[in-house]
Amino acid sequence: MFQNKIIPLSYLGPIHLYAYIVNSHQITIEQHANYQRKTYTNRCNITGANGSMNLAVPVVNIKNEKVSLKETLISYDNDWQKQHWRSIVSAYNGSPFFEYYADDFAPFYEKNYKYLVDFNLKLLETFLESIELEVIISLSDTFIEFNNEPDDIRRIIHPKASPEDDKNYKTLEYRQVFSDKFPFTPNLSVIDLLFNKGPETYDILKASILTEEI
Repeated sequence: MFQNKIIPLSYLGPIHLYAYIVNSHQITIEQHANYQRKTYTNRCNITGANGSMNLAVPVVNIKNEKVSLKETLISYDNDWQKQHWRSIVSAYNGSPFFEYYADDFAPFYEKNYKYLVDFNLKLLETFLESIELEVIISLSDTFIEFNNEPDDIRRIIHPKASPEDDKNYKTLEYRQVFSDKFPFTPNLSVIDLLFNKGPETYDILKASILTEEI
């Protein structure tokens, strides 16, 4: 069991990230870094009937100014909540455990959150509750410089980073909703795993990390 991991802020983050979370006693979310586009901060990937889909939470655009994650505001100029939930329902309505967990996640697409960090944090807490796991979660008080120590996994959890390059992680395949149409798609949003495998989600995430610290 890892004692503490420094992780990036994410919107329904990928399985690679959640494997580390499940194998940690405590996690610290870095919230003082500047917001960056095209990261897991405000986007996730799922697979629907027509293939891979990218869901992105729009943020308020401040012209060329650097804004910390803590201060990043969610934009409601368009009805992205309805679109995201419609896409999630379309993708997973036929999955074995969607109806079991849907009511836990649906409220996030009805209530407006001001800050992205609050929205993502509550989603993380809801997921952990759904698999009945307690992890101590803290938000950074100040910016945490990147380091190459095992406790900092921010560099390896990125859309441009390949999970296969992480020697401590292995991809475990499971049956996905559209497996009859598409080959297995690794490292989707953790909700893909949850809706497809339900109570087995914890075991799969736990077994995805190859090394443990005492």
